[in-house]
Amino acid sequence: MVTAEVAGVVLAAGEGRRLRPLTEQLPKALCPVGNVALLDRQLARLAGLGLAGADTVAVNAAYLGNQIVAHVGDRAHVSVEADGPIGTSGGVAGLKDWIGGRGVLVGNADGYLADPAREAGKDIAAMLDGWSGETVRMLTKPLLPGTTGGFSGRRFTGFSLIPWRFVRDLAAVQSDLVRTVWRPAEAEGALELINYAGVYIDTGTPADYLRANLHAADGRNLIDPTAAVDGPVQESVIGAGARIRGALARSVVWPGGEVAADESLTDVVRAGGGLTVSV
Repeated sequence: MVTAEVAGVVLAAGEGRRLRPLTEQLPKALCPVGNVALLDRQLARLAGLGLAGADTVAVNAAYLGNQIVAHVGDRAHVSVEADGPIGTSGGVAGLKDWIGGRGVLVGNADGYLADPAREAGKDIAAMLDGWSGETVRMLTKPLLPGTTGGFSGRRFTGFSLIPWRFVRDLAAVQSDLVRTVWRPAEAEGALELINYAGVYIDTGTPADYLRANLHAADGRNLIDPTAAVDGPVQESVIGAGARIRGALARSVVWPGGEVAADESLTDVVRAGGGLTVSV
């Protein structure tokens, strides 16, 4: 059960360097997965928990911040880091006055989560259930085979719940939550690892970004009603106003993108202006 003592924050300030050149057009948080901006997926997840509106949900912005501000509108409070991104911890610290003594459920905008058994919000409800308000909670899955690190054999999957006693000491300087919150909480025995039963994909690279889109498509085509499709399309995601004359397979076409009649594209992301990223 959500109480008034919990606020939601979606971190959307990152430059998305690994996704370049795609992120030269859009900030990573606005890159669409399944024709829905990553940021909107996380805002919907928070809304599924009862966290919605500018008094309860905040978004931070820096890189291409004007696009984030315009996209969010009045749906959430927006904190703009005018001198550039200051990390996950710095971003939360910049919101301390707005958080105002509450615990905060912090989500990364670039995390794709999908649980076929539960609606968005309900899939992470365990993060809040029975919370004492004193521990740090982290949404996790087991480490991937052949990998090391993480937290007690588990890896972070996009959301953490942080009590005010940790938030109040954060500084709005370049810093990350792993050093300022997660490891300190682990050291004092105050880190709780919550299992995520669904699929988690960090969309930071073109390959993983495409993988998230294909998962959202679930073996089908996702085609915006305003797109014009005249060529053969298989297992692809096609955005608003796109025009497809050629062949497309296992690919993503952003809103307004085009595929010419003499093109046959497989495993690519096609953005505006003909920009193509092969995976």
